[in-house]
Amino acid sequence: MRRHSSSSSELIVVFRRTGERRYAIEAKRPAFPDLEMNPAPGYDLLMPHDLMHLVVEAQLGLSKGIFGQLAAGGDAGTFHTTSNPGEKPRDAARIRNRLQRRGKILLHEGRDDCAQSERATYICWQEWLRRSKKRGRRDVAQDMSQQAKQVRDVASATELRALNARKLEEVCRHLDELSSHWTNLKVGQSMAVRWPDLAVSNDPSVFTS
Repeated sequence: MRRHSSSSSELIVVFRRTGERRYAIEAKRPAFPDLEMNPAPGYDLLMPHDLMHLVVEAQLGLSKGIFGQLAAGGDAGTFHTTSNPGEKPRDAARIRNRLQRRGKILLHEGRDDCAQSERATYICWQEWLRRSKKRGRRDVAQDMSQQAKQVRDVASATELRALNARKLEEVCRHLDELSSHWTNLKVGQSMAVRWPDLAVSNDPSVFTS
């Protein structure tokens, strides 16, 4: 397994429900400007798409995936700096340009990890639903099974070894925990997850105090 780069900074990822079927993501980084993606894609009542990516990338040690790039000071190609009241437009533009340059470099370096993350996330999603006690979720997993097989067929032997039974058990355990937090959120509420240990809280300040 690849280890997370020691150059990566602390990263707190906040998932906020902004509407009945909308959510936003904030990346809080003491060493780099905070970022936001609003709206974020892939809303799901059980598990937003990017929250699942967060779990999978952390568990597989994909240090150059989406969230590894954010921790290292990039923007993963989809995040933007948050507005800072009182900041001069010229200073804000300078920060954005610097972030975009760094983001492009990290995005290029992370192509393989991001592709692996997409494959692994689909496999883990299907596996997590398959293990559910609720029949409706198991039915969805059954509908996904053929696509999951096709994804496995194009994954490398190394990727498949990383997704062994023990690792899938760990991933599903984290998905259960984070899903329980997410499904209890009301519109306007948020949950914070620390990268890469996946500690979770409904109060983001517990990680920065």
